[in-house]
Amino acid sequence: MSLDADYLIDRRRLRRKLTLWRVLACAAGAAALIALGLMSGGKELVDSQSAHIARLTVSGLITSDKPMLEAIRKVKDAASAKAAIVSINSPGGTTTGSEALFRELRDLAVAKPTVAVVTGTAASGAYVAAIGTERIFAPETALIGSIGVIVQYPNFVKTLELMGVKVEAVRSSPLKAMPSGVEPTLPEARAALEASVADSYAWFKGLVKDRRSLSEEELVKVSDGRVFTGRQSVPLKLVDQIGSEKEAIAWLESEKSIAKSLKVRDYKRVDPNDRLGLFSLAAGIADFFGHEEFAASLRTTGRGIAAQSLDGLLSVWQPRIEN
Repeated sequence: MSLDADYLIDRRRLRRKLTLWRVLACAAGAAALIALGLMSGGKELVDSQSAHIARLTVSGLITSDKPMLEAIRKVKDAASAKAAIVSINSPGGTTTGSEALFRELRDLAVAKPTVAVVTGTAASGAYVAAIGTERIFAPETALIGSIGVIVQYPNFVKTLELMGVKVEAVRSSPLKAMPSGVEPTLPEARAALEASVADSYAWFKGLVKDRRSLSEEELVKVSDGRVFTGRQSVPLKLVDQIGSEKEAIAWLESEKSIAKSLKVRDYKRVDPNDRLGLFSLAAGIADFFGHEEFAASLRTTGRGIAAQSLDGLLSVWQPRIEN
């Protein structure tokens, strides 16, 4: 009995020691992660205080993105950011989101030299953003333009009739919540919607005409909704120069007296969905060790895969698929 009791006591002591060491190991690991994160943040702070060229990235569908607008304001207010490159690869998005992006980029371009570099597509609302800068660079095979506005809604009326379903509504006025997609669209409702689309289209064309210094004849050639390649866009005045970020930096150095060999620093939107900052911390550590692609994937994961709703009129390019 005495041997059994001693054995149990030893086992308990050993278990306590193991538990203590496990706790200490976890604490040390957490401290190391925090330290690396602080080191990464310190490196970023040093970079941000030295003279640099800021890079802002516009990608995916454009919506009313407050974090993106805040990132643009941050570049504008940063004394160490001597110029800005707006890297664009987007089919566009909502007209209101595109307008907000355009206005912030115009404010930035007034404050410091700002250029757009198309890396793939700058169509519809994304082209609105591009013309907010001073000069547009694009590769020869980029897709540019799609100047126009669209509103789409599904029509389930016949489907519901086949199912024996009829939707009824009580409205304060005939055009309230029209078109709905589950009731026949009144001619008056369609006319009102067409007027809204036409008004936004006129606004879009006016921006392009003013920012790209086009005549009426030149505007007609580029504003029928089609996309153009980068090669086509230069003589049409939609793009200033064929090139990439390398050519954009060379232009800033030669035409805007930006010092040569300045580092390009990314200004990233701060995602409110990553509230604990875990993905941001991990991405910062990955950046510190030079794993930029992995860091980018972590930030994308942190944003989540939640689909963004696109309410209102759209300035977005999408290929038409015929049956």
